[in-house]
Amino acid sequence: MSTTGDGGSDGPAATDGGSAEGGASSELRSDGGTTAAATAAEGPTLERSANTFVGDVWTNFKRWNLKAVRNPFVLVVSLVQPIIFLVLFTQVFGNIAGRALPGGISYETYLVPAIAIQVSLAAAVTSGVGLVNDIEEGMFEKVLVSPMNRTAVFLGKTLAELLRIGIQICIILVLGVALGAEVATGVAGALGIVAVGVLFSLWFISFSNTLAVVTKDQESTIIAANLLQFPLLFLSSAFLPLEALPGWIQTVATLNPVTYGVDAARAIILDADVMTVIDVSLGYGAALDTIVPAVAVLGALDLVLGAVAVYMLSRATSSKVR
Repeated sequence: MSTTGDGGSDGPAATDGGSAEGGASSELRSDGGTTAAATAAEGPTLERSANTFVGDVWTNFKRWNLKAVRNPFVLVVSLVQPIIFLVLFTQVFGNIAGRALPGGISYETYLVPAIAIQVSLAAAVTSGVGLVNDIEEGMFEKVLVSPMNRTAVFLGKTLAELLRIGIQICIILVLGVALGAEVATGVAGALGIVAVGVLFSLWFISFSNTLAVVTKDQESTIIAANLLQFPLLFLSSAFLPLEALPGWIQTVATLNPVTYGVDAARAIILDADVMTVIDVSLGYGAALDTIVPAVAVLGALDLVLGAVAVYMLSRATSSKVR
């Protein structure tokens, strides 16, 4: 009996031990994720979980700049077309178009702001093309499954592209001055034109990247972006004053972002109020009466389309971009 009792007592003891071990095992299992995570955190996981927003932005900024340096062909193409426009329009149409300009302004001076905005448009198209290349090569899928912040991914990519756009606009300004253009506001004005071009490009960069996520196809992205690029340029105040254009073009130009970008840059280069699509007098005087409302319109457009682009990137999954 005692043996049986002992055995019985041993049985429960063993059961208790088993339960204890089972409980411990359960605790280990329930804490297993934490323990495994803690163990893994000592390795690569710790580095990934230590990511910061600024660090993610910097990583993507460097990556896209390196990618551009290794493949300069796209950058050259986006710059060559505006240079051709600048040279041909000033040399071929300069004398004729110059007659429509008020106040004896040279056509070179009048055209340079438009070409600066055209550079922003052309370079922004390549933004979506670069994203499509990432999608086709499988790199974008790797980014999606990484712990990097999606907004930081887009912001770092965009900052790299804005840097290149700023450099390209500087090249256009130097070439324009060499052809005879005059910047009434000097070096500060030239930097202001670069800033306007960068601000303007943000909405089209966002649009181009949204197209890339939606189409996931390089040809479709290029066609869709270029399909808009030239109508936007010619249905604006880019190449001629709106007063010299048909009434329906003047109406379309009122809704055209290119008009606001060109007018802001042109107000800086001429140091004058040149806006005609919005009849407003803010009392700032001279160029600021054009720059302030134009920048406000472009800033609002940047925020709206930038939010759409970030939303599309945040909603993208690895399965959707294959």
